[in-house]
Amino acid sequence: MAGGRRQAPPREDVLAAAMDMIAELGLEKLTMAALGRAVGMSSGHLVYYFRTKDELLLRTLEWSEGRLGVERGRLLGRTGTVRERIDAYVDLYVPDGHRDPHWILWLEVWNRSRNADDDARDRQAAIEGVWHRDLVALIAEGVSKGEFRPVDPDRCATRLRALLDGFSLQVAVGLRGWDRARVLGHVREFLDESLRADA
Repeated sequence: MAGGRRQAPPREDVLAAAMDMIAELGLEKLTMAALGRAVGMSSGHLVYYFRTKDELLLRTLEWSEGRLGVERGRLLGRTGTVRERIDAYVDLYVPDGHRDPHWILWLEVWNRSRNADDDARDRQAAIEGVWHRDLVALIAEGVSKGEFRPVDPDRCATRLRALLDGFSLQVAVGLRGWDRARVLGHVREFLDESLRADA
C-alpha cells in the first residue's frame, strides 16, 4: 500500500465491532472514539462514513437485523408444523435476557427516532415490516392447512407482535419478575387460545 497507509476495515467489520461493544460494554460506552480505537480508524474517519452516532446505530441495527433475517428464514423454512415454526419465530423475537444487545440497540434507535428524519423512519419501518410479513405468512399458512382456526392473519399478527413487544421490553430492561421463560409461557398460552383449531 502506497505510503504505508492502513486500509479502512470493511463497513461490515465496523458494524460487527459496534455490536460487540454494545454486548460487552453497553451502549453508553459506544462512542465514535472508542469504536475507532477498536477497529483502527480515527473518529473523524467514522464520522465521514456514518455522519452521526444516530446513523451508526441505525446502520448497526440494520446489519444485526439482516443477520436475524437469515436465521429467521432458516427457522421458518424448516419442516414441521406451522405452530412449531411460530414457536421458533417467538424464540428468536424474545430477548435472551436483561441487556440483550440487539434489544438494547433496538430500544435506543427507537428512542432516538423522535428526532429522526423521514428516511430514518422509513428504514425503521422496513425493519418492522419484514418481521410482520413473515408472521402474517405463517398464520395464513396455518389457517389454510386447517391447523389454526380461521382468523384474519394480519390482524392476529398485529396483536401477537404487540404482545411480544410489550413482554420483550420488560425482559430487555430487566423489570423484576419478568424473564424470558415467563414471557414464552404467556405467549404460548396466548397462541393456544387464539389459534388452535380445536380450542
